[in-house]
Amino acid sequence: MFANQGIRNMRGSALKQLARLQSTTTTQNGTSHVHTHTIKTPIGEQAKLSHPPHNTRLSVTGPIECDLQGFQVLNSPLFNKGSAFTLEERDAFNLNGLLPQVVNTLDEQVDRAYQQLHFLKSPLAKNDFCSSMRQQNKVLFYELVRRHIRELLPIIYTPTEGDAIAAYSHRFRKPEGCFLDITDPDSIDERLSKFGEAKDIDYVVVSDGEGILGIGDQGMGGIRITIAKAALMTLCGGLHPGRVIAVGLDTGTNNKNLLNDSLYMGNKFPRVRGEEYDVFMEKFITSLTKRFPHAVLHFEDFGVINGRPVLEKYRKVLPCFNDDIQGTGAVVMASMTAALKITNRELCH
Repeated sequence: MFANQGIRNMRGSALKQLARLQSTTTTQNGTSHVHTHTIKTPIGEQAKLSHPPHNTRLSVTGPIECDLQGFQVLNSPLFNKGSAFTLEERDAFNLNGLLPQVVNTLDEQVDRAYQQLHFLKSPLAKNDFCSSMRQQNKVLFYELVRRHIRELLPIIYTPTEGDAIAAYSHRFRKPEGCFLDITDPDSIDERLSKFGEAKDIDYVVVSDGEGILGIGDQGMGGIRITIAKAALMTLCGGLHPGRVIAVGLDTGTNNKNLLNDSLYMGNKFPRVRGEEYDVFMEKFITSLTKRFPHAVLHFEDFGVINGRPVLEKYRKVLPCFNDDIQGTGAVVMASMTAALKITNRELCH
């Protein structure tokens, strides 16, 4: 089944409220006759013919194929449009009775979500709201943040995301990302297989949770920094949110508060070092390059002990970079270069 939508820009004209256009003609006696007709959203093969799909590694425009029905569609954050499903789409995807009758535009959905957000008083509550929206309706989440990016960037990333990471096990509601366990390295390939085939993934963000932002070792809670950074790569870099994987490596933790926390959701033993860690990382890289050979690997918030050695070992094996080593360095150099240009100075001076 085809719906007239794209994933990167999943709304567009096909997702606007069902339009009713009026044309008026005037007779000799001055009487006006209003003719109302409905513009229907193309569905199925008609959508494919009227708006041919165009795919790149960064975007999908036109209709996309969806074989989900009913609650399956509503429970898919990539396909779910909530109250923006048109009447034709509700018929085609067996959604009648599962949604209120009114068809909303994306603008109306964003306005409603923004009003709901402002009922919340604390930054952490707003972070929870945004996380829940991302898990339900990615298009609405990204459009809301895009329109209010100055206000919401500190909510969905630093500093508020640091608080959410520290409280991960206590605020956990729904899993996101791929969880890899150092006690079960032979399952790495099978776990990655849940996320598609070689053609499906362009970008992977991975962390072992040891050097999270400015708060240090957060163990399994570090999965959230990979989710948050992946969201930034979509917002700021244009990456397709359905073609990115956030990966958490659970290699233990040296955070005593987590080790003594009965609700902690990661491995409760000190961080694994040395050969066992290296073998685990090697299996991860081997499985990743085999299963997703075209993906770029983004190392995020690794600790000092492992960050640079891992980067040096694998930088020639696959396209990869360490955001904290290379990304931060690039930003510093760009800032220095800009300052030197503005002040008309040279670095040697």
